[in-house]
Amino acid sequence: MNPQDIIKPENLVYKKSRLMSDNTFNFCPGCGHGVVVRTIAEVIEEMGIEHDVIGISPVGCSVFLYDFYKFDVVEAAHGRACAVATGIKRVQPDKFVFTYQGDGDLAAIGTGETMHACNRGENIVIVFINNGIYGMTGGQMAPTTLEGMKTTTCPRGRDVKTMGYPLNITPLLAQLDGVCYVTRHSVHTPANVRKLKKALRQAFENQRDKKGTSIVEVVSNCNSGWGMTPKAANDWMVENMFKKYPLGDIKVDGKLVMDMNAPR
Repeated sequence: MNPQDIIKPENLVYKKSRLMSDNTFNFCPGCGHGVVVRTIAEVIEEMGIEHDVIGISPVGCSVFLYDFYKFDVVEAAHGRACAVATGIKRVQPDKFVFTYQGDGDLAAIGTGETMHACNRGENIVIVFINNGIYGMTGGQMAPTTLEGMKTTTCPRGRDVKTMGYPLNITPLLAQLDGVCYVTRHSVHTPANVRKLKKALRQAFENQRDKKGTSIVEVVSNCNSGWGMTPKAANDWMVENMFKKYPLGDIKVDGKLVMDMNAPR
C-alpha cells in the first residue's frame, strides 16, 4: 500500500495545532507541561479566538511559553501573573486573558496576587499546574509538597511539625465570591486529557460571558524532580497526589459542588 493512500483527512488521528510554533519544548521528557500547553492551543484554535487571546507566563517551567505559541504571550515576574493579567484585562476587556502558573508561583510567592485577583472576580482564566515541587529551580519543597515527600530542601521528607502542611489552595480560592468556576484535572491518560480540554473550553467560555474568575488546576508529575521514570512518576501521582488533590469539579456556575471534607 502506498503511504499516500493512508495519509488522508479521513484517516487523521492527530495533528499539531497551527497555533503551536516549531520550537522544541524545554520541558523534561515525560512531564505533563507539554500536554497542557498543547491542549490550551487546541482549545483556542477550535474557539477561533487566537487573534484575541493573551497569555501570561511567569517565572517557572513555563517561563519560555512565548516561544511555543503563535499568539501573544506576556512575561510576568515570579508570582505576579494574576496582577499582570488584571492590568491587561482591564485595558483590553474584550481580549481572552489567561495565566499559566506553577504551584511555586501561584501558591507561594504569588499567593497574595492570586487570592485578591480571585476575590475581585477578575474576568480571567487561571491555569494552575500542581506537581508538588519547584521543578525549574532544583526540586525544592513547594507549598503543595505532600507530607513525607522528599525534596532537595527536605531530603528526609516534609515534616509538618516544622514545615507546615501541604497547601490545598484551589478549594480555598473556590470559597471566594468572585470565582465562578474551579476544576481539577490531570493529563496522565488520554481520557483525562479530553476532560481537561473540555474544562479549558468551559473556562474560556466563562470569560467570554463575563462570569468572573475561572481556575483550572492540573495535578501533574515531575519525574525529574521526583527522581523517577515518567511511568513511575505517574503511578506515584495517582497513588499519592490524587488523595490530597482529588480530581473533579469543585465549583461550577458560582456554586460549590465538591465536598472537600469527604473521606477519600
